[in-house]
Amino acid sequence: MCYSLFMGKTANKTVRITFYGGTGSVTGSNFLFEADGKKILVDCGLTQGEKLADDINWDPFTYNPKEVDILFITHAHVDHLGRIPKLISEGFRGKIYSILPTKGLALPMLEDTMQILQKNKDLGLDKIYTPENVKLALSLWQGFEYHEKIKITSSLEVSFFNAGHILGSAMILFVYNGKKILFTGDLGNSPSPILPDTEKVAGVDYLVMESVYGDRNHESRDDRRKLLEEIIEDNYKRKGTLIIPTFSLERSQELLFELNALVENNRIPIMPIFLDSPLAIRLTEVFKQYKSYFNENAQKAMKSDKYLFDFSGLHSTLKSEESKMIGNVPNPKIVIAGSGMSTGGRIVHHERHYLPDPNNTLLLTGYQAVGTPGRLIQEGVKTVRITGEDVVVRAHVVTISGYSGHKDSDELINFVEDMQDSVKKVFVVMGEPKGALFLVQKLRDNLGINAYAPEQGESVTLNC
Repeated sequence: MCYSLFMGKTANKTVRITFYGGTGSVTGSNFLFEADGKKILVDCGLTQGEKLADDINWDPFTYNPKEVDILFITHAHVDHLGRIPKLISEGFRGKIYSILPTKGLALPMLEDTMQILQKNKDLGLDKIYTPENVKLALSLWQGFEYHEKIKITSSLEVSFFNAGHILGSAMILFVYNGKKILFTGDLGNSPSPILPDTEKVAGVDYLVMESVYGDRNHESRDDRRKLLEEIIEDNYKRKGTLIIPTFSLERSQELLFELNALVENNRIPIMPIFLDSPLAIRLTEVFKQYKSYFNENAQKAMKSDKYLFDFSGLHSTLKSEESKMIGNVPNPKIVIAGSGMSTGGRIVHHERHYLPDPNNTLLLTGYQAVGTPGRLIQEGVKTVRITGEDVVVRAHVVTISGYSGHKDSDELINFVEDMQDSVKKVFVVMGEPKGALFLVQKLRDNLGINAYAPEQGESVTLNC
């Protein structure tokens, strides 16, 4: 299928890309693509550090949202779509395009973000993050399938490729006058227990790629599962509480998938397991609606086990009263709660309660951004400030990076290696400076590729 939006006369043969977000930082993805007189955004995400949204998010956009024709969303994490209500409030009325499941996940993600940010009346966020703006965004939104071609002008065509990062995650491929410009979004840590592998895209001329783990590698799949088993068993023997801060979208569902297998195969002792995240519970229901987007193994598993995300011993606590009752349940037990970097959500209450006890364990399974409580704990601080209180950290703190949703350093290199013969330039974004620059150097040294890390607000012109 070919979807045609605009037909127009080609003005020139150049493409301009401006890096408005996602530079020098893992979060805040926001890039402007200009060709044939069309202004197209790739992502409009929140910049996140010590809290859900840093104050920099509320500065005026340095482009005019009213002039943007289309916003492409790579996936439903808030650091890629969280500023859409702000874009709407500043006049954006163009189209929003993504893969179908991303549209399905967007509503609960935006509503959860709205619920948190509306409380900040000093910055006027209650007037930006409104039900009306979220509703308007969804009315402008259209979902597509992978590989479906979207004709923008006579010279510009766009399609989605599976990034394998979360359900519905996509790389955005622009083809302009025969030249291929690929925005990776976040690249998945393939193979995933649930998702298909990251697709290979042939013949790419220019690449804008993420670098979250540009300078680090993960454990292997077998190692991470074995580590998870060992950590659960160790916690059980110490009669402790194992608390797992997790991202409500994808990491929670992958973890439930893994725990389901461990429980069903009697690989871990029987104990109460709490999913204490209303957003994760809601998103898991969305996952069940899009089973066809899972990989073959997950689809087969769901045919034979319709309760794949609801196994024996799992308790989903939607209400705050139910969450509070977890503290009364005798140890050993496991508590999975958001947010993944301990910047908010119910996990902060569990951390405040359980971190001072040396019998308990904190398991970190996702990326921890600089300055977040999760990163500070990971780096070994003895006291961390949580919800305005200083909390002593005596609990065991362990990390399994293999459960990250991002490719590690070697896999990022392998991803680019497949297009080594065609790619003319690689723009390394969405990483801490250390990780981005390390990946830049590896691409230059290992593959002889022209790579560099652009700065915030920098524009480049590509001759196409």
